[in-house]
Amino acid sequence: MEQTMGWSRTATNAALSVGLLVSGFAAYPIGRWIDHGLGRRVMVVGSVIAAAMLLLWADAQSLTLLFVAWIGLGIAMAATFYDPVFAVVTHRYPKSFRTKITLITLVAGFASTVFIPLTQFLVGSVGWRTSLVVLAIANLVVCLPIHVLAIRSSRSDASPRPSRGAVKLANDEATRRALRTPTFWALAVCFTAYYATFAALTFHLVPLMVERRVSNAVLVTTMALIGPAQVAARAVWFTFGRTVHVSTIGVIVVTLFPLSTIVLIGAGHSAALLWLFALCYGAANGMMTILRGTIVQDLMWTEGYGAVSGMLSFPSNIAKGIAPIAAASIWTLTHGYVAVEWTVFLVSILSAIAFFVAVRFSRHATRVT
Repeated sequence: MEQTMGWSRTATNAALSVGLLVSGFAAYPIGRWIDHGLGRRVMVVGSVIAAAMLLLWADAQSLTLLFVAWIGLGIAMAATFYDPVFAVVTHRYPKSFRTKITLITLVAGFASTVFIPLTQFLVGSVGWRTSLVVLAIANLVVCLPIHVLAIRSSRSDASPRPSRGAVKLANDEATRRALRTPTFWALAVCFTAYYATFAALTFHLVPLMVERRVSNAVLVTTMALIGPAQVAARAVWFTFGRTVHVSTIGVIVVTLFPLSTIVLIGAGHSAALLWLFALCYGAANGMMTILRGTIVQDLMWTEGYGAVSGMLSFPSNIAKGIAPIAAASIWTLTHGYVAVEWTVFLVSILSAIAFFVAVRFSRHATRVT
């Protein structure tokens, strides 16, 4: 787009950031609609919006249309990504949502592994505009029918059917109760800090290694290991995680990320250490996705999960949008990535501390109850 349209990198990345911000704002109302039993409608409409916005983007001749497309894509992301899926599954399968969420993330872990090279191939073969058309068609041909046919309801057939008004009151009370709960705020800090650090490293990992003059072969291998590490970690969780409390696994996850950062800081040119970093980094993110989808129910409650999850997503999505820009600013000020790496490490420690606090307050609340 920079080459064909003359748009600056700042402008195109700003459109992405706006989309993430819109996604954060939309997460709460969309979560409430799912709590009220409208999961299928939300995800069907989300698929249609995604396709429409990709087509609009494909035809964009101005930055204004690019920003409009990303505003729509922000709504589509809030309606079709992990958070709405986790809410639908939690309400639909209240007794087995952990296993089902783990299975979903296990399969979906291949998304970036498949679609990053696929999209790159399409862009190289038919150009970015036609590539967007192909992705729009994929949403209509694959995602839309699945959401129409597979999601019968957001509510379990085994559960009694209270009136819509009673459901709304119960969910609204659960949401207000979350805002009065220290566990909620600790989880908000944990997830916001984690996704800020992950976004910062993800966007800057390649230039960081280039700055270190890491060989191209080692660089490519390091990046290629992250996706499989995510999937492998989720497979291990699915195999052994059912016998371990989710908070225990959470401790491993929030500890593994800062450890991976320390490995990166000390890796230098070492291929072995860079690959160790990639494995730990990918494993932490792979398990964090499952943790994000199950820890709220375990430390708090399932009522109003969609809305509560949406409130947790809001600061996380803002952090995802701001963190890469903040990391670039630190790099500009210090003329190197050393300060960026140490900042990421310190913020990841904050994420770990916040998780420990969330678990501590949850156990205290349980004892009081």
